Amino acid sequence: NGELPNEPIKQVGNKTECALLGFVLDLKKPYQAIRDEHPEESFHRVYNFNSSRKSMSTVIAREGGGYRVFTKGASEMVLKRCAFIYGANGKLEEFSHENQEELVRNVIEPMACDGLRTIAVAYRDFVPGEAEINQVHYDNEPNGDDEDAIINNLTCILIVGIEDPIRPEVPEAIRQCQHAGITVRMVTGDNVNTARSIAIKCGIVTLGMDYVIIDGKEFNQRIRDSNGEVQQHLLDQVWPKLRVLARSSPTDKYNLVKGIIDSKISGNREVVAVTGDGTNDGPALKKADVGFAMGIAGTDVAKEASDIILTDDNFSSIVKAVMWGRNVYDSIAKFLQFQLTVNIVAVIVAFLGACFIQDSPLKLVQMLWVKLIMDTLASLALATEMPTTDLLMRKPYGRTKPLVSRTMIKNIIGQGIYQLTVIFTLLFVGEKFLDIDSGRYRTDSEPTQHFTIIFNTFVMMTLFNEINARKIHGQRNVFEGIFTNPIFYCIWIANAGAQVLIVQFGGHAFSTVPLTIAQWAWCIFFGVGTLVWCQVVTTVPTKKIPKCFSSWSRGEPGDISIAMVAHTEDKIEADDEKVRTPGRILWIRGLTRLQAQLRVIRAFKSAEEDLEERRSIHSMHSLRQI
Repeated sequence: NGELPNEPIKQVGNKTECALLGFVLDLKKPYQAIRDEHPEESFHRVYNFNSSRKSMSTVIAREGGGYRVFTKGASEMVLKRCAFIYGANGKLEEFSHENQEELVRNVIEPMACDGLRTIAVAYRDFVPGEAEINQVHYDNEPNGDDEDAIINNLTCILIVGIEDPIRPEVPEAIRQCQHAGITVRMVTGDNVNTARSIAIKCGIVTLGMDYVIIDGKEFNQRIRDSNGEVQQHLLDQVWPKLRVLARSSPTDKYNLVKGIIDSKISGNREVVAVTGDGTNDGPALKKADVGFAMGIAGTDVAKEASDIILTDDNFSSIVKAVMWGRNVYDSIAKFLQFQLTVNIVAVIVAFLGACFIQDSPLKLVQMLWVKLIMDTLASLALATEMPTTDLLMRKPYGRTKPLVSRTMIKNIIGQGIYQLTVIFTLLFVGEKFLDIDSGRYRTDSEPTQHFTIIFNTFVMMTLFNEINARKIHGQRNVFEGIFTNPIFYCIWIANAGAQVLIVQFGGHAFSTVPLTIAQWAWCIFFGVGTLVWCQVVTTVPTKKIPKCFSSWSRGEPGDISIAMVAHTEDKIEADDEKVRTPGRILWIRGLTRLQAQLRVIRAFKSAEEDLEERRSIHSMHSLRQI
């Protein structure tokens, strides 16, 4: 009972069982007294529920001798085994085939069309003495292993309609999935009319939609050849429009999941997520790309076979999982866009500096500080963006879609061009319009205002480009939602403050000298320029970027460039006559770092493919065992 006097009774456990027990209480009958009279240990035999018989039966001892079989299950399945029924006045009547059809047509189908799950309850008595018309006399103990003989010629007591209320948030969650490019299909053991009604209420099917609703029997007829084997080309004719599969078995569910995954009729391989709570759902959960198990109603087998457990058994939690999954993917892409831009600029500056002025404008300690910004702090800042509903307003990523998209390539190249232009302009002509001494070709190791301005400008452009990196899909408003992420703006402000301290007070340790307010204004001006330049880059159509620019993130990084790095390192070590200048060292480290990043991108793809292959093998083994 509820904790408060007027609080309704709490139902814990199987919803069908709870509904039936609630019906008994509404009849003012205390079911606990019956449970005490017939404890579970006294059951003579139990035929557990399974998906083929869609019913369960319990055999108990009768008073005065003999046994009584109680059966409950799907109404049309139980009625086929009934030979008698209690009429409206409680009179025992024979239950002919015509009576069954009339009952289905006038009672069961209207209930099912209203979204009610119909359950029939029946019984049969085995007596050692004189038997009535609906009883069975026996001289020897009935053979309990012969289930068809035991659960047959039953007497129907009643048919109940159970409503499984749709949670208010479910239709909206399904609508969000559909907006996100996710097709929701319902695979259920319910009657096809009940399933259709629920699908309409949930929004799985709507008016004007071209959809198919079939039961398991018709499904198997459509996907199997004359030899009874499932054929992929037949399944490909069914699953694209299939929205509801009723009266299905676990094998039907597995065949559907496998068929969608193996299908090649669409451009990209479909990604399949499956929910399940029963032991028999294990193979389908294993086979799916993502398996969701119910945390409350789910069995241990289902939870073990799944990837994610829904602790509240709520469909809306799947929407949250989709949002978080897309958010994690975007966070990786944001960081890569930001990091690749910084690394490409740093490598080119170090290389060309070593070529033209025999030195790098960016010193080793300064590069360590930039490395800290773009690695540790930037990854923390960009990876802490909270998911928003905007993530559900676009189509899913394809399984083979490059992690670095063409839009990201456009941003990386665009920002790289801007930053390199600014840095080399400052390097070669900056001392003229800033009216300072040139830092090029100096023989001493004293820090100069010239190179300090270059370093400071590079850091400012990196910091402001970190704001640009928050958006990777061509959005113009890069500030949208920035104040909803305090970690981001706190890290950004801390980095900017640390840069001021390094420049003004770093001295020889950071190869810097203090800058004037005017010089700081120029550095910030060039940094803010990355925000303005981002709008220009966004204007460039992404379609203008060749697809080959992003195709490298699909496959293994080539060995040629790696070999080039190794050869260059060996050449430096072998050449005793040349000095290891900071420019050469930075060039080698930067290029090696870029190669490592390419391998990281590739690792995401290869790990996903390996995991998929292992799941497929394990799923086939599980199915064979079942």
